[in-house]
Formats: sequence, C-alpha cells, structure tokens
Amino acid sequence: MDIIVLKKTVTEDELNKIVDKLAKKGLKANISKGTERTIIGVIGDTSKITEEESDSVKAMNGVESLMRIIKPYKLASREIVKENTVINIRGQLIGGNQIALIAGPCAVENKKILLEIAHEVHKAGANFLRGGAFKPRTSPYSFQGLGKEGLEILAEAREQTGMPIVTELMDSKDLDLLVQYSDVIQIGARNMQNFRLLLDVGEVDKPILLKRGISATIEEWLMAAEYIMSKGNHKVILCERGIRTYERATRNTLDLSAVPILKQLTHLPIIVDPSHAVGRWDLVSPMARAAVAAGADGIMIEVHTHPSEAMSDGEQSLKPKVFSQLIQELKPIAKAIGREI
Repeated sequence: MDIIVLKKTVTEDELNKIVDKLAKKGLKANISKGTERTIIGVIGDTSKITEEESDSVKAMNGVESLMRIIKPYKLASREIVKENTVINIRGQLIGGNQIALIAGPCAVENKKILLEIAHEVHKAGANFLRGGAFKPRTSPYSFQGLGKEGLEILAEAREQTGMPIVTELMDSKDLDLLVQYSDVIQIGARNMQNFRLLLDVGEVDKPILLKRGISATIEEWLMAAEYIMSKGNHKVILCERGIRTYERATRNTLDLSAVPILKQLTHLPIIVDPSHAVGRWDLVSPMARAAVAAGADGIMIEVHTHPSEAMSDGEQSLKPKVFSQLIQELKPIAKAIGREI
C-alpha cells in the first residue's frame, strides 16, 4: 500500500479520515490532486502494514484502489505524480515549456565583475543568474568564495537585472543566510548524499537544485531527492553535471541518457550543466545543444567576461559573446522538439 487512489466523488471529510487512519499507523500522507483523480502517496515504512490493515483502508469511503510502488523512491516517482512538476521562481518557470537558461560565473569574485557578467548574460537571454558565494574546492588553498559578501553582491545583481539567483549551500550552518538571500539553493555533487544537509533543506520553502553525485547511479540520485521531499519540500530540480568514468579527455562524462530516463521515472524537472561535465569551454556549446535536444528543462552554463583571469573554473567558462551565440543556436533545436527558449 504505497498509493491510495481516491474516487472522483471523494469528500473532504472522507479524505481527512483516510489521512487520520494513516497517521495512527505512523504514516504520512502526500496528497496530489490531479485533473482526473486525487491520489495519496503513503510515506513511511509501508512494509509493516498487514494485508488486513490494507483491506481496511481499501474499504473506507472515498477509496477506489490501492497500489504498490516497487521503486524505493515514492514522492519523486512518476507513479505518484503523472504531470511534470513546474516550479515558479519569481515568475520564471523551470519544468514548463520554456527551457530555463541559468548562467554566470563559477564564483562571485567581486562586485564589479559579477555585475558586469550578470548584465551580459541577461542581455543575451539568460533568465537565472548562478554564482558561488561558498565554494567547495579540491584544494584547501584555493579560493573558497566571499561568503555573506558574495550573497549580498548576488542580491544586488538580482535587483538590477530581475534574474533570480542560484547559489550553493555547503553547510547547514549557512542555511538561514541562503534562505534570506537566494532564490534557488544548490546542493553540489559532493553533498548529494550528505543526508543531514538534504533533510535540512527539505524543511525550507525554497527550490532545491540537486546535482548528481560524481559516481552516483540514477536511483541513488532520486533517493537523495526523496530525502528532501520526505521533509515536505517538493520543489526539487535535478541537475546532471557529468559522472566520473575512466575517460580522461573531459573533466567528467556527461550522461545525457539520464535526461530521457529521468523523464520516464520522475515528474521532477531536469537541467544539464555541461560546463562542469566537460571542463573545456570549446565543448560546452555542443553539449548544451545536445542537452536541449535530449529534453532537458534547462541548462546551466558558466560565463565569465575574462575567463583567463577567473579565480575558479575559467577554463570551462564561456565569454559572453559565445554564450549569446549559443542561445541563438539553441532556439531552433528547442522549436524542433516543441519547446522554446
């Protein structure tokens, strides 16, 4: 008993009684009201529910049928929510017909550079600004970000351009700060299975951009999303950013097959980050074009006005002119699959 399908005629009182019955068994109810049916996703250890208890739920007024989900993730499963989830972020949608364009530098270096980049990507057509205020780096001696000052600079860029901002959370102690300043909280690849952090962001009312772990399977990735959703935050955006393989020609191996696979498995929106996947600016545009063709709901591109002087990931950053050209190249591809840029 993982899904309870309700009758079209179910009343609010009948629905509440079903929810109360589940609560008495230590289970939570995720109610999804579609155009044709209302369903309840049963959250918790349903393996402890006996056949007799399932039958008693099935016999309740308003219940049409019970279903079992074999997959370990439930809230993220398309079996529970048939329609694609669309997330509205300050009027910009991720998961709808329009493909989201997220662009900006890897790290916020200073106000002058960040504002310059923000205006350039906005002029080119980006509708979200990315930038790291807290930077996870392989070396402890590398630039680690500006912290709160970086968030304040991002907020100023948002005020000037109108673009919502996406920035990464590394530690729960900074969560309140990011809730205050950011529009989308990014959980990086290194933290995809930081379960304490996932539970903490599950309790805030902010969209969460969840990057795939460096060696994570698709199922592990969806289970990480389930951690967030299990705490009540269903505004999760998945981000394919390449996985580690034996190939050394690129920084990581971009798994574009994950996009159509996820479209079958989950209702959550999926974006692609080709910059971190390939690690080379000259390969970013081809992979971005392929991502749109594969059905991604958005792309996230690193852009810098002076890549050779960037304090982080300059080798994979596009110059604004190249980014602007890329967007023009993406438009006919989006149109060919019935979407738009």
